[in-house]
Amino acid sequence: MARAGLWAALGLLALPVLAGLAGVIAPAFGYLPALGGTALTLDPWRGLLGWGGLPGAVRLSVVTGVLATAISLVLTFLIVAAWQGTRSFAWMTRALAPLLALPHAAAAFGLAFLIAPSGWIARGLSPWATGWERPPDLLLVNDPLGLALVAGLVVKEVPFLLLMTLAALPQADSLRAQSIARGLGYGRVTGWIKVVAPRVYAQIRLPVYAVLAYSMSVVDVALILGPTRPPTLAVQILEWTSHPDLRLRFQAAAGACLQLALVLGVLALWRLGEILAGRLGTAWAAGGARGVGADRVLRPLGAGAALAVGLAVGLGLAGLMLWSVAGLWRFPALWPDAWSLRHWAGQSGALGQSIGRTATIALVASVIALALSIAALQAQGTKRTSAMALIYLPLIVPQIAFLPGLASFALILGIDGTLSAVTAVHLVFVLPYVYLVLADPWRAWDGRAGLAASALGARPARVLWSVRLPMLTRALAVALAVGFATSVAQYLPTLLIGAGRVGTVTTEAVALAASSNRRLIGVWAVVQMLLPMAVFAACLALPALLWRNRQGMRIG
Repeated sequence: MARAGLWAALGLLALPVLAGLAGVIAPAFGYLPALGGTALTLDPWRGLLGWGGLPGAVRLSVVTGVLATAISLVLTFLIVAAWQGTRSFAWMTRALAPLLALPHAAAAFGLAFLIAPSGWIARGLSPWATGWERPPDLLLVNDPLGLALVAGLVVKEVPFLLLMTLAALPQADSLRAQSIARGLGYGRVTGWIKVVAPRVYAQIRLPVYAVLAYSMSVVDVALILGPTRPPTLAVQILEWTSHPDLRLRFQAAAGACLQLALVLGVLALWRLGEILAGRLGTAWAAGGARGVGADRVLRPLGAGAALAVGLAVGLGLAGLMLWSVAGLWRFPALWPDAWSLRHWAGQSGALGQSIGRTATIALVASVIALALSIAALQAQGTKRTSAMALIYLPLIVPQIAFLPGLASFALILGIDGTLSAVTAVHLVFVLPYVYLVLADPWRAWDGRAGLAASALGARPARVLWSVRLPMLTRALAVALAVGFATSVAQYLPTLLIGAGRVGTVTTEAVALAASSNRRLIGVWAVVQMLLPMAVFAACLALPALLWRNRQGMRIG
């Protein structure tokens, strides 16, 4: 059964992506009989190349994606290099870890409310520092350079890369290597970069690729923070896909193929950059520079980076909560002049339905993903199966490149707009995260407990159910919570496969992005934030509740 679960997991990861790509490539060359496309043609590509905003959209997608990934990686390494092994580092990781539960859209809304001309930063500095009595006419959100989009991606990707880095540190023997480097006279940061960073990066290469692919093709964050004229390529593809003129579906398919080619091309260039950086880094390491003095600058920078990410998210979310209960709030007042629950009351009916639907989809997808992950890990034993590299396939292939094709197949099969279809497509994206979170604790489990149980006559199934899974309760609960949060955050899969008929808190919140009603946005964004965080809190409390009379199990 475990082996069957392994193959089911691999099939779930690969087949929808491949089917979706097939459903996009054919229309990109004019073949889609359902819309009258019965002959191969290059007309979709001519339409795409004839769109005047294409160069700007391509440039935005590439520049914002690469910039967000590079900044996130540098900040992550700086935080770890400067503070690993200290009490401050433990505090930082505990403070940033809950940000994993936060959907990208909620973080983007919070950042938008923070940096907007009438946001909290401007209010805090006005009028005493700026002289502003009214919000300034500055394009800070949706700026044409995409800087707000980059910032929104960075504050979410740093916690993810930090988690991946923390999982890789034991395999890199980082503490011992760093201790040896410091014993040879190297500074903390320089020694870590020279000795530990190459080993760690080799372990997190695929997660970095996933961040790069996501940043280049993200839709919901780009709708909230990104430029509009032109938008990023992924946003424009979505606009063509949902346009009433069905002939634009062919052009959208060509755009999706171009998006895939862009991501693959940039990944190839990133790989070449890795090789070049490796050669330059080898020469730099051989130079023998100790970099002791650099610690005086780099360590505060690392602490400042962690603080900036935490404050950007924390203050942004606090601003969302304030706007959701604000009445009259004139600029530059730091606090609302009046308080009101009118918008919460007005949305109570819609909120109840959306919360129930969102929780149902997320819970079912997370439980199935957890079961498949357990089966896949149990089937692998102590060895890593190379085929499990497919776990990154749905994360590296852009959603906008294959979900439109998958939506076409769902329409043909008559399952589009159903709760089961949306749950199934969520599972494609939930499974990789659940597996990645569970894999390291699963392999780190002390097998001697299983040997002792076997020696007492327990069969493998009983060892799994009665020994291993109870000892891994905390890891299982965290994996379930991460899966739940991942499902809640899904925007594009819900929109396309749900055909606009399966609304979740995320689709409703992002749909309000174009409005100017901050109070309504605040209501829905707060719900989108609190739902996964409540599940995280419950999952973290579960082991303590189950094993309250067993001290050793409470920390397992």
